[in-house]
Amino acid sequence: MSSVRYQIVPGFFIQDTKQDNEPIGPTPPFFGLISGSWSLFRTSIERLNGQGPPRKVLFLGRHGQGWHNVAEAKYRTKSWDEKWALLDGDGEIIWGPDPLLTALGEEQAVQAHDAWKREIDVGAPIPTRFICSPMHRALRTYEISWGDIVSAKEVPPLILENAREHYGEHTCDKRRTRSEIARDFPNHVFEDGFAEEDVLWTHERETYDHIDERAKALLDTIFTNYTDHTYISITGHSGIFNGIFRVIGRGNYPLPTGGIFVAVVQQLQEM
Repeated sequence: MSSVRYQIVPGFFIQDTKQDNEPIGPTPPFFGLISGSWSLFRTSIERLNGQGPPRKVLFLGRHGQGWHNVAEAKYRTKSWDEKWALLDGDGEIIWGPDPLLTALGEEQAVQAHDAWKREIDVGAPIPTRFICSPMHRALRTYEISWGDIVSAKEVPPLILENAREHYGEHTCDKRRTRSEIARDFPNHVFEDGFAEEDVLWTHERETYDHIDERAKALLDTIFTNYTDHTYISITGHSGIFNGIFRVIGRGNYPLPTGGIFVAVVQQLQEM
């Protein structure tokens, strides 16, 4: 009986392995591609996929700054975790449930959009499948980042619960209802079985082991359902992205809000 695991393929991007001075910036030139040539990169991926286990190129886009990010910076992480994250706001800022992007967050999404346009102009591959967290800040970031590049009607983004942020306890990580999401983002599609109410969020914080399980399940979905697609975009959060990084053996990376991290990931079968 075999089991599946995933591994980052190093040597393509600066971020592939840990650096002394991380992060390298939200949207570095060529998204950190070492060769500086998207043409060479695409040729290399095609060659690898013709020789061995399947590889996917994941473009991980973190949402822009949300009001919860402002609040955590205001109160510092310790106080935030112990008190303020359990509330919906402080009388000045509202961060729960499911906060909106700030003006800066919207601008960061615009910068991600402009970075994509810059890279596409020099040959970067455009993802052919898109996955989004169900949280408003991620959906809005996707909308700004890709709105005039890819038609959501022709390639509708898929909303997956497994792509959401570290959930539980913190009100900012409780999502809106399916009906509200569908109203605000009508061109997105939901995975089968997506519930009307948030059935995952509880007053107990999700464990890191469970985040890693979700990350593994998310990769399983990508490699199982998108066998004919190499370039995949996921718009999400630092928590689930760090889960992916741990699962593929890269380790945590402090991706800034609005940042883009590209990883070549291969699927391995173990007997």
